[in-house]
Amino acid sequence: MSVKEIVQLGAPCLRKVCDPILNIEEAKSIINDLKDTLATVDGIGLAAPQIGVTKRVIYINFGDGENEYVLINPKILAVSKEVHEDYEGCLSYVMHEGLVERPIAVKIETLDEHGEKKIYEAQDLLARCFMHEIDHLDGIMYVDRASEMYELVEEE
Repeated sequence: MSVKEIVQLGAPCLRKVCDPILNIEEAKSIINDLKDTLATVDGIGLAAPQIGVTKRVIYINFGDGENEYVLINPKILAVSKEVHEDYEGCLSYVMHEGLVERPIAVKIETLDEHGEKKIYEAQDLLARCFMHEIDHLDGIMYVDRASEMYELVEEE
């Protein structure tokens, strides 16, 4: 497929509630574009609206060869009562970080790239990543949830 431009905060597609995937075939090119695009940047997750596609598709890859996830039409089933505040960044708002409180665990239901139903119970960083990316599908950016925001400065 191809590497796409990652749209930045202010782009209207980042604030739209995405449409569900109705046919697994329509997700395949989106998944390939997400994979190709994420491979070119320093990040672990990318949602379809970040490449200008308002469909409910997410690709997460921790780069370790084991933790790779394709989420199609994901739904949050449950979250822990216990929360943790940590820093988040976003490929659609580069050179910024925010302090965001999120549940430390989440249970989601999704389809994988083959259309198979999957249930994931995630904790810590993976849970945070799932929730951050699912927020993108609902038009929510981490800056909306951040208690503090910071601009990052490149070292000389």
